[in-house]
Amino acid sequence: MTRAIVIHGHFYQPPRENPWLESVEVQDGAAPFHDWNERVTAECYAPNTAARRVDEQNRVLDIVNNFEKISFNAGPTLLAWLQRHRPDVYAKIVAADRASASARGGHGNAIAQVYNHMIMPLALRRDKVTQVRWGVEDFRARFGREPEGCWLAETAVDNETLEVLAEAGLRFTILAPHQAWRVRPLGAEAWDEVNDRVDPSRAYRWRGPRGLELALFFYHAPIARGIAFENLLERSEHLVAWLYAAFADTPDRPQLVHCATDGESYGHHRRFGEMALAAAVRQIEAEGSVALTNYGAFLAAHPPTDEVEIHERTSWSCAHGVERWRSDCGCRTRSDWRQGWRAPLREALDWLRDAIDPLFEARAGAHLKDPWAARDAYIDVLLDPSPARLDAFFAAHQRTPLDAAARIETRRLLELARHRLLMYTSCGWFFDEISALEPVQILRYASIALQYLGDLGGGRLEPEFVRRLEAAPSNIPTIRDGGEVYRRLIRPTAVDLRRVIAHYAITGLFDEHPSEARIYAYRVARLDESREASDDTALRIARVRVSALATGETREMMYALAHYGRHDFSCGIRAWEDVTTYDALRADLLRRWAQGSVADVVRGMDEHFPGEPFTLAHLFLDERRRVLTSLIHAVLDRHEETYRRIWEENRKLVHDLRQVDVPIPEALRLVARHVLERQARDELERLDVLDAIPERVFGIAAEAKTLGVELDLGPVRFAMRRAVQRALEGVAAAPTAERVAAAMALIRGARSLALPYGHWATQNQFFELWGAHPEARAVLEPLAAALGFELPA
Repeated sequence: MTRAIVIHGHFYQPPRENPWLESVEVQDGAAPFHDWNERVTAECYAPNTAARRVDEQNRVLDIVNNFEKISFNAGPTLLAWLQRHRPDVYAKIVAADRASASARGGHGNAIAQVYNHMIMPLALRRDKVTQVRWGVEDFRARFGREPEGCWLAETAVDNETLEVLAEAGLRFTILAPHQAWRVRPLGAEAWDEVNDRVDPSRAYRWRGPRGLELALFFYHAPIARGIAFENLLERSEHLVAWLYAAFADTPDRPQLVHCATDGESYGHHRRFGEMALAAAVRQIEAEGSVALTNYGAFLAAHPPTDEVEIHERTSWSCAHGVERWRSDCGCRTRSDWRQGWRAPLREALDWLRDAIDPLFEARAGAHLKDPWAARDAYIDVLLDPSPARLDAFFAAHQRTPLDAAARIETRRLLELARHRLLMYTSCGWFFDEISALEPVQILRYASIALQYLGDLGGGRLEPEFVRRLEAAPSNIPTIRDGGEVYRRLIRPTAVDLRRVIAHYAITGLFDEHPSEARIYAYRVARLDESREASDDTALRIARVRVSALATGETREMMYALAHYGRHDFSCGIRAWEDVTTYDALRADLLRRWAQGSVADVVRGMDEHFPGEPFTLAHLFLDERRRVLTSLIHAVLDRHEETYRRIWEENRKLVHDLRQVDVPIPEALRLVARHVLERQARDELERLDVLDAIPERVFGIAAEAKTLGVELDLGPVRFAMRRAVQRALEGVAAAPTAERVAAAMALIRGARSLALPYGHWATQNQFFELWGAHPEARAVLEPLAAALGFELPA
């Protein structure tokens, strides 16, 4: 391995979950996807697990997992989301590391990352320790081995951070070349100040003040810049040429050419970037003049012969060191906006941190032997919150055996500490505007931390926190400042147990909940319930027990929900008192209902549940939209027969107008589209029980085309995808000509209807099928061609 190449991808998304729900809510900016995690997964993470190599006619020659070939880190918060929502992608990433470790002497491609992308030089030392320990433990749990390296958020570095990495047993990290200050051969006295001229072709030894050591790699900046910001991924051969050209003409010593960029360059930032990467990797391996490897393998073969000192408080994405995360340094994407909000935002969070930490230390210290060591170990519970793991955690850290109440308080303190860390996620400062998604997200973490702090006796500090945010100016005049951001975008999203019950009650009218229901990060058990319904109105009275999964906090409450029709809901909630009170409340409301007076029911709700009621507006965002959509569809369905009758009465007229080239009135065009679209969708929904597209659908599509009406069949794409998937599963079970023909008919039919059927996933499914059945390739070849493959027999 005298000449080697490493291509590193930093794959990361900030934590996007609503911190009260532990779930990512719909993000309209990511449309047509549900949220940005889903979108970037579709554009980058999934494609890199199944990257296409194509010929000049764009026919697929091979499908490869890029993660098997490149060095990479994947953020723990991203991997957690993938594990829950895209387990197929997650499994392929983990398998790729396992395969690379097998191929490279135990040195896997994956490296760890500081847990939630905190800017380490701006963090307290104990926060640095937790970030590294959580990142390392998360890596061990997912990849089943010890990490050799660790990615620093934005490559932001100081000597204390490097010392923390070395203390954790890590062997290396990756920095930008301008972060090297001076170098010298091992054992030499004189230093050579290199600044931006460091030789990136070797590993360097960093030695801390206490003698701890770490290897540092400084990537080739021009190649990284070409991948991330220029057009180096337009043609794979250009990328390979740049990599080769970076080697010096000195064959007498080992050389490493390596680059590090955001992994999202390969597909999300640069469309089809994953294909360029796959083709470049293939070319490098085929030509064989250099070794494609990873940092761990190169370091094992070629330990450092030089040592280095760094420029402290520097990063790869701010020309001013780490000022981008604490000041208006000039780093921005919009030249007409300023970032005077960055410093007040950090100052407000630091103020909150300094209020939280003494309370955490004192209150947790009453229950735990070492609160900060317990915080470091809390990652074990986050990775596995099972009762057994919780018991083991408390057995290891409690001063004395804790009763249930003390356990709940301790868990709330640890959740407070967790959100206190998450509120420093770097993305909150990176972009241009304080009301953008990323600052809003870290302010949500601050908000839930304030909620925990108040509940634990730390005082109601939210007003002062908001006052401090008012010093953070927005670039949008109507938003004004960070205080207004908090009032508009943060406070309305806050959740308590009463709101969870309101959500449970209202959604229960549309989807029957089991007796014990999971509502995001909560459980609701129905202990008793009375129901009444008449026409479009309903009344439900119930006793429930609600539990927060993160802390174990549990309360019993009673509620009454009145549905007055359409979108008019009123839900009253109060703490459980006793059976007598509950029975009296229930009897009174049921009596009022039986008398048939809505006004009397309203008065009863007001009497039994003082204060503002919960309404549809209090539903969590995804269900709020789903319920409203359901209500709208119910209204429209009532008029469906009217639309159909108008269409049948005027169908001949519409065709006659089209035939004589007279414009169809817009009202009739809308009715035609609605009726034909509904008919086609209804037929296609039957694909869940059919093996072929009903012939009637093609007739409907032909009629729509004749009339110049474009049908939107997108809502039934999932039924189409399931039908194609089942057809290929049938081929895999028995690859016969008849089953191949049936699958091809489905695919061609979907294409003729312009109906998405999951072409990318179908190709992946077929590629596995092709590899599993070499004996049937003659039969499979027509299907391969139909799906755009050019594969060897």
